[in-house]
Amino acid sequence: MSQRKFKKCLITGVGGSGGSYLAEHIYKKKLGIKIYGTYRSKGYILKLKKNCKKINFFKVDLRNFDKLKKCLNNIKPDLIFHLASNADVRGSFDNPVEHASNNNMITVNLLEAVRQLNFKPLIIICSTSEVYGNVEKKDMPITEKHSIAAINPYAATKVYQDLISQIYNKSFDLKIIITRMFSYTNPRRFNLFQTAFAKQIVDVENGKKKTLLHGNLNSIRTFVDIDDAMEAYWLTATKGRIGEIYNICGKKVISVRQYLNELIKLSKSKIYTKLDKKLLRPQDVNLQIASCKKFINHTKWKPKIKFKDSVQKLLNELRQNK
Repeated sequence: MSQRKFKKCLITGVGGSGGSYLAEHIYKKKLGIKIYGTYRSKGYILKLKKNCKKINFFKVDLRNFDKLKKCLNNIKPDLIFHLASNADVRGSFDNPVEHASNNNMITVNLLEAVRQLNFKPLIIICSTSEVYGNVEKKDMPITEKHSIAAINPYAATKVYQDLISQIYNKSFDLKIIITRMFSYTNPRRFNLFQTAFAKQIVDVENGKKKTLLHGNLNSIRTFVDIDDAMEAYWLTATKGRIGEIYNICGKKVISVRQYLNELIKLSKSKIYTKLDKKLLRPQDVNLQIASCKKFINHTKWKPKIKFKDSVQKLLNELRQNK
């Protein structure tokens, strides 16, 4: 299949952690693509305006269907990455209604607005491995054929997102591809355990904190670096097959405890740790060993950044932003 080319790319949730990284990633490619982004809160908008001066920003609450439709009609993108979301697994247990009402509405609004307009962009639905829930060890590795069985409110909203997107693809002929991202390093998303650990280590180094607090350390995950993850999103758009669902994951399988130990090895200070029961989830995914063979076969994507380099990069970025 020939590689797709695009003229106008829209990123929903561009002010968020993933959206801002993706905008920077595409901008740095210098492909001549016009990049647009919607945001509800500023987040990393100021950082993007400084580093990527030609990105066009639109403050739009995607829950407002009319404003969203007007925005889409003005831009007429031929590519949309849908990253806007309340993405907080632990927080979703505290505010399940807020997560459901927001995440479900903004997705169906986006799809319906595109359906009503007279252009058909490629839509990349950026979902999560959390939709698989707890998979038995005997059934590993997790492939796209595994059933979805969310065990937290955030994941449940992503199950809805996946299913409604498949319906709009098959029933209304929208051009949609779904990605399910497994664990990745993201220095801008502080509700991820790896970022929370790194931030606390930097705080200890700077004398702002004495003890690193943690939740469940026994969960086993499959990791990929943020830059490799963003390139995977881009290759989904240029080489992925319409109507497909793709797992995206790295090669490194490691427990949360081992990840923390890798960070501690790189610390400039002695790190003391303590369990904080408030950080434990009512339910947790205990084992995620993933396969993304289909994605690699279809796109020829290969993670380039080594795990230890990724951990060091995470810590370095948070040190710079202390």
